[in-house]
Amino acid sequence: MAVDSGNRKRYDFKSVGDRLEDWETYNPLLANEVPIGFKTPMELGESHEGPFKMHMRLGDQIQDNFKNMLMTNHGERLGLYHFGANLANLAMELGTERQDTEAIHRIKKSAQKYMPYIDPQTFESFVERFDNDHVAKVGIRVTYDIPKLDIRSKAVEVILFTAG
Repeated sequence: MAVDSGNRKRYDFKSVGDRLEDWETYNPLLANEVPIGFKTPMELGESHEGPFKMHMRLGDQIQDNFKNMLMTNHGERLGLYHFGANLANLAMELGTERQDTEAIHRIKKSAQKYMPYIDPQTFESFVERFDNDHVAKVGIRVTYDIPKLDIRSKAVEVILFTAG
């Protein structure tokens, strides 16, 4: 708002605001992408992202959700007792054919119920020993397709347990 004092006008910079073109230049998120969901684990966002980092592509959000489903055990999700692949009690014996087969069955059943758009392809179990012979990280790697989004051979890897 201008203050008129005779032959001078004084403006306050706060009263001018920003032009839409300038706002889109400083905030490319607003111009091009719409946030789909939170990235996990949650992190503080940058100035243009908002309070938390977000996924901007559907494939990335699905991968994040699938990873969380693999890491969740029955009873851990409030309101959805049977949500998750329930793999924790298999972690110590992963790598044996019996336990790997059971893990595959649980993952397939959970994906069919909660994420039917995912088509699991391959399963790998592994024991990772890094800088220590007495502690092992037991994990899995699952490759999958999302046919309706034409996404092929995406992979998610999770560590299920650290054992000694």
